[in-house]
Amino acid sequence: MFRWPDEGLARVPFRVYNDPQIAEAEQKLLFQGETWNLVCLDLEVAEPGQYRTNWIGETPVIVVRDPVADRIRVFVNRCVHRGSMLCLERHGKAENFTCMYHNWVYSLDGKLQSIAFKRGVRGQGGMPADFDITKHGLRELRVDTIRNLVFATFSDQLPPVAEWFGPRMVWSLERFFHKPIRLIGGYTQVLPNNWKLYAENVRDSYHASLLHTFFATFGLNRLSMDGAVEVNEAGGSHLSWSKMATDDAEGTDYASGGLRSMRDLAIEDRRLLKTWPEFPDGITHMIQTLFPNVFLQQIQNTLAVRLLVPRGLDRCDLQWWVFAYEDDTPEQLRMRLMQSNLVGPAGLVSLEDGFIGNAVQRTTRGDQGHGAIVEMGGHGVGTERQSRVSEAAVRGFWQQWRGLMGL
Repeated sequence: MFRWPDEGLARVPFRVYNDPQIAEAEQKLLFQGETWNLVCLDLEVAEPGQYRTNWIGETPVIVVRDPVADRIRVFVNRCVHRGSMLCLERHGKAENFTCMYHNWVYSLDGKLQSIAFKRGVRGQGGMPADFDITKHGLRELRVDTIRNLVFATFSDQLPPVAEWFGPRMVWSLERFFHKPIRLIGGYTQVLPNNWKLYAENVRDSYHASLLHTFFATFGLNRLSMDGAVEVNEAGGSHLSWSKMATDDAEGTDYASGGLRSMRDLAIEDRRLLKTWPEFPDGITHMIQTLFPNVFLQQIQNTLAVRLLVPRGLDRCDLQWWVFAYEDDTPEQLRMRLMQSNLVGPAGLVSLEDGFIGNAVQRTTRGDQGHGAIVEMGGHGVGTERQSRVSEAAVRGFWQQWRGLMGL
């Protein structure tokens, strides 16, 4: 019987990263339960018939713009006949969806339109006369959008997206998407670890300038800057932000030169560090998480949305959408593209995140009776406006996760 440690949110049992029964329960209670799940950006399904496939947990879905109703619909990507995946392409434009297995055809509103050899051949074989084609459409999910983000849920009970995430999270989304955007890149990164290890990592403001050499050495993001960690009421979503211009490292570990992350690193081409003030609030580094598996980033002038998709117990895919604003000048676009070298699988400030999850996964697999200590900044999940030397957002993630999982 699994039992959470008596220390509560200040401990995370290693078993949650390694137990197949917990991973199986997450699919039903989390991803198919009471959560809103990002499925794509609205730009990807802007035109009638345009579609994008993706995953909610381990469930494949199709996102499509219904040309008749002019609305975005999301269906489970599975033929009702024998369960074959219906659409294999990542994106495209369609007039209908036809199953490759037995040629069952669905309209873009999910209705079953036709069945190959429905009446057999020359009156022999085929479907029974009482088979009602109108009762066998694709499984459709609820859809809601906020700014450029398209979410879907299996739940009939959840409040709208904006209400579910709360006003402070909505404020940040409006800041990210305050004017029209355009996509300038995208890729999928394979992470060799349980998805929750990366979900923790992104909420962990304590590690950023300790693990990431580039952050600390060149002062892009330090704990000595003005900043905060803000956690929403449910606990699982958060903001972490800092202002580069306010850095005051005097009297800190940065000034003493003793940090591992501040040794033996130099840069030849400093154009990579050239930036401009992106927002009037002075924030130069902003990480937002949306429970359970969505992340938004502003690192200087690189802007991106990330989605984490579980792929079994010890692997996950991290999808990236890198975007700019439509009214960027050519020089601003050039600088964004240059700074894109900071992020992604080989990014100068993010490559370590692709490794550190596996470093935890490997050591915890054989010792599930122990757990991690998560006490930096105390034991609670409240907002930290005075210091980002805190794991409050990590504790917040586990608070919401435990509530939904009943653990």
